[in-house]
Amino acid sequence: MSKLPGLVHAVAIAACMGTAVPARADIVIGAALNLTGIQAPMDEPGFRGAQVAVKEINDAGGLLGQQVKLVNMDGKSDPVTVGNVAVQLVDEGAQLIMAPCDFDFGSPAGREAQAAGLVGISTCASDPLYSSWSLGDKQFTLSMWNTTMGAAAADFALEKGWKNAYVVTDQFIAYTKSLPKYFKAQFEAGGGKILLEDSYNNGDNDFSAQLARLQALPEKPDVIFLSSYGTDIGVIIRALREVGYDAPVLGGDAYDDPALHQALGEKFGNDVYFVTHTWAGPGASPEMQKFLGLYKDMYQKDPDTSFVATGYDTVMLLAEAVKAAGSTDGEAVAKALEDGQFKLLTGELDYTPAAEGHMPNKAAAIIQLTGGKTSFVGWRRPASVPAP
Repeated sequence: MSKLPGLVHAVAIAACMGTAVPARADIVIGAALNLTGIQAPMDEPGFRGAQVAVKEINDAGGLLGQQVKLVNMDGKSDPVTVGNVAVQLVDEGAQLIMAPCDFDFGSPAGREAQAAGLVGISTCASDPLYSSWSLGDKQFTLSMWNTTMGAAAADFALEKGWKNAYVVTDQFIAYTKSLPKYFKAQFEAGGGKILLEDSYNNGDNDFSAQLARLQALPEKPDVIFLSSYGTDIGVIIRALREVGYDAPVLGGDAYDDPALHQALGEKFGNDVYFVTHTWAGPGASPEMQKFLGLYKDMYQKDPDTSFVATGYDTVMLLAEAVKAAGSTDGEAVAKALEDGQFKLLTGELDYTPAAEGHMPNKAAAIIQLTGGKTSFVGWRRPASVPAP
């Protein structure tokens, strides 16, 4: 995990140790992002991006005439800790809440924000469980839902002429379990065929039983849809390649981890595609280029994952909604989010009303891995998505 330089690093460490939320003279965003544990590859980059957004806002004069303070307390990739941290942030005066990625880890923070009447936004929870239906009318996620992520992957596969698929579902969390469900629904609706649906348990580090079932099929798949998490993604891809399965591997935003790309390397990091939040490489938008400059000024390096943009966008989205509402009042900010249309680094975004789940309407970025290096395939916005 990358270290945060200078003062930003000191603030992050102090916050993780439980530093009190600043006085109410500032607009305070309380974050329960996971800087350690299995969620860190998603949340820690998001925290860095959020710091860039806060500095940009404050350098431009602040928000509603006040400075913005971001206070993060490490959720430690533990749902109970995330919930406890959120309670502490609320008790100490946070007015807005940033929740971690994914329903299992982020929902405890969302529930505490809702109980306190505060707007909360997860930086990248994508399971449709992360919705106003289950968490309340003031809770949102910046990410596309898995309905869009899975549909975009399926449409891309069919566009490439891949007609049959082998699908692996990691039984780890809601994200890994629902993503292949929506891929399958969209793939079959478009005329694709699922040759075999298989299961895997995160942490097993043994894919031999699944390989045996795959090898027993009368035909090889055109594409392998692998919904897994963390280092297990690399373990499974290596296992597939080592026994001669060279079909393209397709997955979701959990693949957007530079440690995975490095682990696969030149030998195994080929014909891998994933759906994620944005593209920050050559040909990126002018808005992204501006962000990259600000990011490099702060961290003296370029970002290596799109999750930095999810943190930046979450802060900017909260700021736009607060400005439109004229206050940090939960009901007013939630209404501003429902009514607004937002142009972000992760694409254009608008939300459905609370009665419809606060579903995020947005496009998906598709990235290709070749020789362990990423390249941009393009944006995709499915014409229709499976029902959540």
